[in-house]
Amino acid sequence: MAKFELKLPKMGESVAEATVTNWLKQVGDKIEMDEAVLEIATDKVDSEVPSEVAGTLVEILFNTDDVVQVGQTIAIIETEGGAVVAEAPKAEVVAAPVAEVAKTVEAAKEAVAPANFSDSDKFFSPLVKNIAKEEGISLAELESIQGSGKDGRVNKEDLLNYIKNRGSQPATKVAAPAVVAAPVQTSTPAVPVSVNGGDEIVEMDRMRKLISGYMVASVQTSAHVQSFIEVDVTNIVKWRDKVKAAFEKREGEKLTFTPIMMEAVAKALKDFPGMNISVDGEFIIKRKNINLGMAAALPNGNLIVPVIKNADQLNLVGMAKAVNDLGNRAKAGKLKPDDTQGGTYTVTNVGTFGSVFGTPIINQPQVGILALGAIRKVPAVIETPEGDFIGIRQKMFLSHSYDHRVVDGALGGSFVKRVADYLEAFDVNRDF
Repeated sequence: MAKFELKLPKMGESVAEATVTNWLKQVGDKIEMDEAVLEIATDKVDSEVPSEVAGTLVEILFNTDDVVQVGQTIAIIETEGGAVVAEAPKAEVVAAPVAEVAKTVEAAKEAVAPANFSDSDKFFSPLVKNIAKEEGISLAELESIQGSGKDGRVNKEDLLNYIKNRGSQPATKVAAPAVVAAPVQTSTPAVPVSVNGGDEIVEMDRMRKLISGYMVASVQTSAHVQSFIEVDVTNIVKWRDKVKAAFEKREGEKLTFTPIMMEAVAKALKDFPGMNISVDGEFIIKRKNINLGMAAALPNGNLIVPVIKNADQLNLVGMAKAVNDLGNRAKAGKLKPDDTQGGTYTVTNVGTFGSVFGTPIINQPQVGILALGAIRKVPAVIETPEGDFIGIRQKMFLSHSYDHRVVDGALGGSFVKRVADYLEAFDVNRDF
């Protein structure tokens, strides 16, 4: 018999911790190699931690809602046979009895509870809540902190930096985004909801609560305006119909319209770098890389936005592989935290569900998001040297939502027009 220490694996360059959300195995359960032992959540995605060995779970070192650092031992698995199993030096958390860990968790929960952080529309990790309580930070003050996590989420480093500069800079960065903190009142005087005898009350799952908080925070942060443009994509439809079989045979990937659209968006962002920015209080951050977020619907109805890094450097084949890979892993729940970080602009395909166009909400801290409408056959006026005539064309709408705090109509409209120009000028004779 040997004991194996199951540690929280490295999940990305910028991910240092995760919250335990559910233990899939209990003490005494048999575990197969690569079988999931527990579920964890970071600021970006939910994922599972598999076992690297086969054996029996003999000790659980963290409870649900505990925050675990990368590299910490989270469970002990007893293996069978004579195989040598490396056992790392005991960390403090391993040496502590489970009962003491439980007492610590309960004490932390009791300490956090009086602050009523659960009343916020924003998501704060248990660790952030605990630090805020210990430092006497109010809910309104915590909500006013500019976070560096996804959609402006406040992480441990943001909070510690804020606390460090709290006394010396009382009215700089914290006071700037007042629009985020003030409208929290909108959730307080909620309209009473009547419930009838046949109605069913279902609590939102964790991801839906996060999405809800993100959407409300984005609307409260950015001044949303929209520009719409209709695009003739007949050439693209004909080209794809012509090459999709050969593309799949040669590349082993299905060719959808999404990578073609993403390629055009990446080109337009290079032409209009003013759309590839973020806002930090009264400062504008000009992003060096073009990282395209790709909104993906999950089987459970929730939404996630994996990111194609350096999208402008990919050809169509590379873009198609990236789109398919991220889309498939998103649906299978196999995304890594790094897969959803670093986005500088987002594209969402509302046409997948039959919508002609939409008014998407900006993915903070970005300043723009483009919705791709459904491609439809419509009658259109076709101009030729011999005169105008009516013909059937394949058309779609592009809906561009942008942040009017920093993007005016000239830039927002010109950008989406450039995307349309790239799509309409698509070369039907190009190779893939």
